[in-house]
Amino acid sequence: MNILKQISPKKRFMSHDKFGLWQLGITHVLNAAHGKLCCKGSDDFYGTTVKYYGIPANDLPTFNLSPFFYPAAEFIHQALNTGGKVLVHCAVGVSRSAALVLAYLMIHHHLSLISSIGHVQQKRWIFPNRGFLRQLISLDQKLQKEN
Repeated sequence: MNILKQISPKKRFMSHDKFGLWQLGITHVLNAAHGKLCCKGSDDFYGTTVKYYGIPANDLPTFNLSPFFYPAAEFIHQALNTGGKVLVHCAVGVSRSAALVLAYLMIHHHLSLISSIGHVQQKRWIFPNRGFLRQLISLDQKLQKEN
């Protein structure tokens, strides 16, 4: 499963670079810090060339990210199933966006939370906050019961 690719750390603000996104073939952007000062993004910003989904998440252990797990996973899944490439980002790229990618792997690739973390960590360092980890553990338990 080679669905994860890492953008160079030098390209930290890639989400602000429409030409750079085009060069990479990015067709979809999931912004897990929508509306935050450092995270530009909207349908108006990207125009018709990139599909945008913004989640106004705060990187706080008390923020409930779980209502966004399934919609974000579906956004990523639909993009990849149509041959698209998705940039998932937030302000720093280690907590909010990582938690949503982990949820995607759990929901659509039926990986456990531990397997998902291992898979992502092969590509990049991640550190979801403890609140997001608790929510992902709950998702993992729910998905295991369903299977």
